[in-house]
Amino acid sequence: MKDKNLPYIDQLLELGKLYKINDLKVYAKSKKKLTISQIELILLKNKIRLPEQSYNKKKIAQLKFKEQVVTNLLITLCLLTFIVSIITVRPFIKIVTSEIKFTHIAKEYNSSFNKDFSKKSNTNKSKSKSKKKDQSEDYIGFDTRVTLDLFENLKYDLKSIRLGQAVKPVYLSKLPKDLKKIKSTQKRKETFIKIVMPLILDENNKILDDRKKLFKILSKASNTMGEKVWLKRRFKDYQITNEDITELKLRMDIIPASLAIAQAAKESGWGTSRFALEGNAMFGQWTWGKDGIEPSEKKDDEQHKILKFPMLRSSVKAYLKNLNTHRGYGEFRKERSLLRQNNKKISGLDLADYLYNYAKTGSEYVKILKKIIRQNDLTDFDSSTLMNSSRGRSLTL
Repeated sequence: MKDKNLPYIDQLLELGKLYKINDLKVYAKSKKKLTISQIELILLKNKIRLPEQSYNKKKIAQLKFKEQVVTNLLITLCLLTFIVSIITVRPFIKIVTSEIKFTHIAKEYNSSFNKDFSKKSNTNKSKSKSKKKDQSEDYIGFDTRVTLDLFENLKYDLKSIRLGQAVKPVYLSKLPKDLKKIKSTQKRKETFIKIVMPLILDENNKILDDRKKLFKILSKASNTMGEKVWLKRRFKDYQITNEDITELKLRMDIIPASLAIAQAAKESGWGTSRFALEGNAMFGQWTWGKDGIEPSEKKDDEQHKILKFPMLRSSVKAYLKNLNTHRGYGEFRKERSLLRQNNKKISGLDLADYLYNYAKTGSEYVKILKKIIRQNDLTDFDSSTLMNSSRGRSLTL
């Protein structure tokens, strides 16, 4: 060192120049001002002895310790962030994986279903003539076997749904005609629930989308022509002649899954009635027109028929419209609205009390519905959601 009277920081910089310390050169070029402590640490890392006026060894050790502590804290923080991210993202990854798997199976099933159906039905016809009388009672016909096989491949089970898993968007057009051949009553009921629940949830979702749009329109100071046309169509759909917005809010709402499933089970004999199998009529709605099925037992003065539908979805849609528009269910709609206003869950068990007009038996019918809901734990499905079925992630058979 040429001049010991130089300021201490300049002595340190001279040492850096003398020993050609690259770190100091880089800092010098970037025009960053280093503190005495930082320069000392750089020199010490390069094993250069400091001038006599330097911090004592204890001070340097303290500085090194602080630097190490900061480094360790940063590493720990990064690890914690990573772990929290994995925990947070894991459910999402599980959902996405499930959806991808469902989409893959759905595409495969859609492409091969028609081919397999014609092939297996021909095989079944040829084998049916040679069947023996002592054949197992557990035999399930083709339609039901295919349905059960599909649900198994898709890992579509009610236990998972009760625990919060989304319902698979599998939409059957018709009920298996041999559903009653499932020997286990519990399994038969579960199969029926798996068939009707996606249809109910999907139609409810459409209503919720409309309801969301309605409130968005009502929140605006003025509406576009398209919005006005949309409103007029909704008034017509919900049979409101005076264009009463309050009444539209009452009518445009969901039917809880537990109640819809219970009524479908009651009216269709858990999917085994003649009306359900021949006309996709799951809710026993009456008609006085030609497009209906004649009840085998009815009084001479009764002229009604059971309304039939081209597919199960049409039956579900008509049922929802019936409860949301018919004057006999006005109390039902008002109670549902009160539940919403009080931020309470729209429960099938609560709303069943207001469906005494659905059948001639009145209050007895209500008791039966509530019994079905309780015995089969159907309220578990009032909070169920449908797996995202956009971009073709659905299966219609």
